[in-house]
Amino acid sequence: MKDADMITLIGVGHVFAISENVKELIRSRRPGIVCLELDPARFNALVQKDISKSVPIQYKLLAYFQKRMASKFGSEVGDEMMAAVSAAQEIGAKVALIDMDAAAVFARLWRRMSFREKLHLFGGAFVGLFMSKETVEREMERYEKHDEQYIEKLGDGFPAIKEVLIDDRNKFMAQKISSLSMQHGSIVAVVGDGHVPGLIEGLKPLEVEVIRLKDVRAPPKPPEPAAEFKTSFYYNNQ
Repeated sequence: MKDADMITLIGVGHVFAISENVKELIRSRRPGIVCLELDPARFNALVQKDISKSVPIQYKLLAYFQKRMASKFGSEVGDEMMAAVSAAQEIGAKVALIDMDAAAVFARLWRRMSFREKLHLFGGAFVGLFMSKETVEREMERYEKHDEQYIEKLGDGFPAIKEVLIDDRNKFMAQKISSLSMQHGSIVAVVGDGHVPGLIEGLKPLEVEVIRLKDVRAPPKPPEPAAEFKTSFYYNNQ
């Protein structure tokens, strides 16, 4: 069991079959609150398994790409987030949705992107639809070896995407986590692995335990039976 005021960041990938590992990590740490890289609209879309409403068209296209890729890994998009909710319920922890509103984020991104970025983005998305599982694994290896350089290189080609989708959201989520930590003590935050380096920086000088995606993808331990508890939700306000 971790210290009462510990913040644990769990880096995840939205297309990988890692639900049981995420559950076990949360169970073993027994935080007072579990933070998710989601906003209310995206959370509701996962619960209802319907992204046809309440989310922008850009997010729907991203979700479609992720759904195709997740099927290659024997998973469904968002399984790891719903697993985190389930684990929170098991241990009686609260759940907080700490991400920025997706519609506002994509609207701002579209305004800031150059024509060249938009062209390359849609071209890359089209190519990505036909990307093999092996190609994704190779890209993951490159990312895991040099994660910060990988993100910086993304910024060279797509500066607006890095600024709006990564940097701005990192600052927003770090502020949410820091504020919730003062209220609830022990926290586990489940976020896309690409956000982890920025969140570590944004949470300084707070003590942070970091578990990266490569470790989360290790074989899961058998789950232990746990009593059922009710949980409540904290929705972010911008």
